[in-house]
Amino acid sequence: MSGIFAPLALLRNPTVAPLFISRLVSSAGVGFGQLALAWGVMGLGYGPAALSMVMACKAAPAILMILTGIVGDRLRRHHVLLAAELLATVAWLGLGACFLSGTAPLPLLCGLAVLSGVATAMFLPTIRGIVADLLAGVSRPAGNALVNQTESVGLLIGLASSGVVVSTVGAGWAASARGVLCAASALLLSLLRTARHDRDSGMLRDLRAGWRQFAAHRWVWTMALQFTVLIIAVACFTDVIGPMYMKHGHGGARVWGIIAACEALGALVGALIGARLRTPKPVLVATALPASAAIPMTLMWGGVPWAVISLAIFIPGICQAAYYVLWTTALQDQFARAVLVRVNSWSIVGSYLLTPFVLVAVGPLIEDVGPQNAALVAGLAVLAATGLALLSVRSVMTAGSTAAGPRQTEPMPS
Repeated sequence: MSGIFAPLALLRNPTVAPLFISRLVSSAGVGFGQLALAWGVMGLGYGPAALSMVMACKAAPAILMILTGIVGDRLRRHHVLLAAELLATVAWLGLGACFLSGTAPLPLLCGLAVLSGVATAMFLPTIRGIVADLLAGVSRPAGNALVNQTESVGLLIGLASSGVVVSTVGAGWAASARGVLCAASALLLSLLRTARHDRDSGMLRDLRAGWRQFAAHRWVWTMALQFTVLIIAVACFTDVIGPMYMKHGHGGARVWGIIAACEALGALVGALIGARLRTPKPVLVATALPASAAIPMTLMWGGVPWAVISLAIFIPGICQAAYYVLWTTALQDQFARAVLVRVNSWSIVGSYLLTPFVLVAVGPLIEDVGPQNAALVAGLAVLAATGLALLSVRSVMTAGSTAAGPRQTEPMPS
């Protein structure tokens, strides 16, 4: 194969193909869960404050990413991913049962949401490092692109289907579907074979070693701060602001599913572009791409028809996928495999750590100012963070370089 579809050739490689198929299956489950949780909670009679609390509980276990990053650098990474998928299976089958029963106490919903969040905390840092275990050298960008492509296809399928499922048979069946798909993904991940990264040092020393590498590269922590603002704004928009806006006379779950599916379609296109994207300054380009997330937020504030938002959200979908390929490949090229997952953990933990607190606050904010004004606040935050990050990253970039500092070619000393 050649051109933008070249990464698909990796599907013929039996050592890595199960990873990509599992991402397709699991991401379809994520699409089901994205709508099921919001509409399931609202379907039980809870309002913005309770919905924000459940979403905050789902995001709260992010602090565990620091520890799961160490685990991902010590154990076989496919085992960590498999355990995360099994945990998600339990959480989402439980949520499905709650929604199907028609009644569930808020503490139970919050507890199951925490369980799902723990699975996410285990999964996110490790998935960014496993490609480096399975592929080497020039194959890694293609592998990262294919991970993004399969995730985008799966998410598109899940979101396109879940809007119909939630609006016709209910959120309980959509949540249960995610549980089943997570179980199928776990089965596929069990077919992988990755190396165990044995280390003699203690976990605390490993934690400090990962922090030293993360903090030593200004472009890494600058983009991590930008990513923190981006994730918080997008989480508020997709988990609370958007569903509340759509519920009150703007199309409901079916329309929000269409909008989310358009973003996933854009992500698929972006993943195809990212596989072939070549730029002398990938870090600088990646820093600029998140600004596109502000487009649908400001349009929602303007009260435009949902069809316009659907078309507009296609753009950040493209940009986020290209961002993932550029950012992940830059980290894999910069850091040794032995420390890679820990660096990834430090780069994303801030965003997921702060998100619960903001989600708790956004519910009352929506009640006070309305979802449209809340969407504007989210969009302005994204633009401000991107502008500041560009100024900082550009100041440390040198002509023709992709990162500030030499590449680490050997494992971190204990």
